Amino acid sequence: MDLLLDLIVTLSRWCRGNLYDISLAIMATLFVLFGPGINAWVQRSISSFNFFLRTLIFVLVCAVGYGLAIVFLTPWLAQALGYFNNFTLSPVLLLVFFLIGVLADRS
Repeated sequence: MDLLLDLIVTLSRWCRGNLYDISLAIMATLFVLFGPGINAWVQRSISSFNFFLRTLIFVLVCAVGYGLAIVFLTPWLAQALGYFNNFTLSPVLLLVFFLIGVLADRS
């Protein structure tokens, strides 16, 4: 049991040093998974506008919206993950990536 706890603590310490990169990977993966649904909703919502306005809104949503979301949400996610202690951080990250994998498999 001590070996397993030492492994969990060691993994958590390593993860803590790379928490921003891990958060960025989570955010990017979520945008890859949910981006097509968001894009389809935006296209349905703006389908009645003229071509120029539709294109402008779509570019703003994709380039500016997704870019700002990644830039501003990644530090918040890293900070939220930083609240976990060394006994819970690596199991939580494994669970998060497992759930993302299940979501990716279903879509």
